[in-house]
Amino acid sequence: MPPWVSDVIEIGIALILVALNGFFVAAEFALVKVRPSRIDEFIEAGRPFAKSARWLVDRMEQSLSACQLGITMASLAIGWVGEPVFEELLSPVFHFASIPTAAAHTLSVIFAFTIITALHLVAGEQAPKIFAIRRAEDMLLWCALPMKMFYICAWPLMAALNWVTSVILSKLGLAGGESHDTIHTETELQTLLAASHQHGHLSRSEHSLIEAVFRFDDMICRRIMVPRNDVEFFDINDSPPTCVELARRTKHTRYPVCNDSLDEVLGVVHMKDLIGFEVKDDFDWKSIMRPVQKVPENMAISKLLKHFQATHQLLAFVIDEYGTVIGIVTLENVLEEIIGDVDDEFDNDDPHIVPSGPGQFILRGRTPLEEACEKFNLTAPDAEIDTFAGLLVHKAQRILSVGDRLDFGEWTAEVIEVRDDRARRIRMSPRSVSDDNTEQPSSSPA
Repeated sequence: MPPWVSDVIEIGIALILVALNGFFVAAEFALVKVRPSRIDEFIEAGRPFAKSARWLVDRMEQSLSACQLGITMASLAIGWVGEPVFEELLSPVFHFASIPTAAAHTLSVIFAFTIITALHLVAGEQAPKIFAIRRAEDMLLWCALPMKMFYICAWPLMAALNWVTSVILSKLGLAGGESHDTIHTETELQTLLAASHQHGHLSRSEHSLIEAVFRFDDMICRRIMVPRNDVEFFDINDSPPTCVELARRTKHTRYPVCNDSLDEVLGVVHMKDLIGFEVKDDFDWKSIMRPVQKVPENMAISKLLKHFQATHQLLAFVIDEYGTVIGIVTLENVLEEIIGDVDDEFDNDDPHIVPSGPGQFILRGRTPLEEACEKFNLTAPDAEIDTFAGLLVHKAQRILSVGDRLDFGEWTAEVIEVRDDRARRIRMSPRSVSDDNTEQPSSSPA
């Protein structure tokens, strides 16, 4: 057999070993990158080799050990076979160039080592690794069957090596792990969701809905309740027809029944319970009242939802640490934190923030502080404040009056309506240059 035939065979063997190294590298990164749920989808769709891929994923620890074993064996074989072949091919070239034998041998070794290393890194490491990261699912399906066969054949050797590894780790005081799974924090999951939305895998509505679910458990009753001053109720001291007239004007589904104020709540009337009754002066609200449900102001709304489900009462009174009723909360308030504002046929509330001219906005006093800060790029203080009106009082350190102005960075807030000692409507305007040097009325005591 001519010498060149032997050289071609040895070069072919070296290239096959590089390809094998790339195969094991690609299989390893595909295993780490792929999501098991996607493999389950492939099995349901009948994709070829999907069951073999699931078999490998179910044995992640051992499968990665098999990949490492294959990479190590292929890399050692490449060095053992490849370098002598390329050195033998290059030696005649240096001799032909009349380079001394010792120098020619040294140069042949250097060039052979460089060529085989470059080939190993590019074709056996980087290219398959990048391809597997970008096409993890397809790569794992391609590699699944041969990888499974290699796993079965190499299992005795892997078992011995894993036992030795466990012994070494135990001597170092470390316990061997059984999983390569990475547990994502809530922040990391939100980052992944944002990336999925940016790349078009999640629509805007889907992304907003999931984001709201993450915030759901962090929200408390006080931040979603209808404040005490805005609660419409039936006064037991008023005549029943007067209460019915209140219901006609306000058009709510449920009304608290109180003795003069929310400080003494007697029960809750559901308007459906009035069907079939003729409400006259002698009508007794107690005949249809439902029991009072109370919840603490700092209860998480996730627990409030379970409370509604358990009691079948969809209105609860929010109390502070002193036992005083500070507002009411309904199932609608809870659900709106996930799906956004839901107005029925009788809701006529204006939006929290509406434009009122070039660069100006009108805010309702009970606008959630988070919404106002996001809209006007404000920094919320550390104090427990839930509404924009609360922020104004916190900054002014006094009860506000109509005409009071407060500066918030690039914006000026002007109180334009006050009711029950609370700012009901506020105008937000960009600060002018002249305002920067003007002392605002709200900065001095009332």
